[in-house]
Amino acid sequence: MSVEKGKFIEVKGVNTHYHEDGQGEVVLLIHGSGPGVSAWANWRLVFPLLSQHYHLYAPDVVGFGYTDRPEGVQYGIDVWADHMIDFIEAVGHKKISVIGNSFGGAIALHMAKKRPDLINKLILMGSMGIDHHIADGLDQVWGYEPSHENMKNLIKIFAFDKSMAENGDLVEMRYKSSIQPGFQESFSSMFPAPRQRHVGAMSLTIDQLQEINFPVLLIHGRDDEVIPLKETSYRLALALPNAQLTVFPECGHWVQIEKTNEFAAQVIDFLNR
Repeated sequence: MSVEKGKFIEVKGVNTHYHEDGQGEVVLLIHGSGPGVSAWANWRLVFPLLSQHYHLYAPDVVGFGYTDRPEGVQYGIDVWADHMIDFIEAVGHKKISVIGNSFGGAIALHMAKKRPDLINKLILMGSMGIDHHIADGLDQVWGYEPSHENMKNLIKIFAFDKSMAENGDLVEMRYKSSIQPGFQESFSSMFPAPRQRHVGAMSLTIDQLQEINFPVLLIHGRDDEVIPLKETSYRLALALPNAQLTVFPECGHWVQIEKTNEFAAQVIDFLNR
């Protein structure tokens, strides 16, 4: 697979775009919330590695990528989590494991709370889902206004290796994604300032987290400037009763891009236990 466009399926009236590949245990990959993000932008490097082992689904969450942006929708964690639950039911699976990146990690946790019958294991990478003080990096990501320069600055925030921002192809790809028709309009409506409230709205309480008994693998870049390790995954590891934490040094918010092979190896080892 090397194309950005995948398949479409109707999910409770929402025309939902997704990528599918592989065989075996079913794994749902949920992307993050950056400007111009899509499932493909998030997962294109790990998809060919993981699809050798599992039956993968990577949808664009409602309001993102090539999935519908229904008029009048008030975006929020319940809308996103329900869309992913409905997606899994639409493609006909009873039990899945979920890999959630950042905002996608919060969605995964809310799915586990709402529909524990659907979940095998959770893998949460640079995950939201526990209340914390919003980092300047996340505030800038959610407050993005389209320009090449702004996208270049965001890539410097996302990656430990700041030279990634000098990759003109990467900057151009993410910038072009962010200015496709409807992308920025829906994105800017999701997280208006003051943005601390959106972090809280996506979070579960400690008591709620302690009720999530599935095996959980937390993965985080030590140098993450978007979702700070100590305020999120450290605390999630203490709150979730069956969680383990892997921290990658010299790695920012894009673990699956900066540490692609290592990330895939962690996922395979965890899911195969």
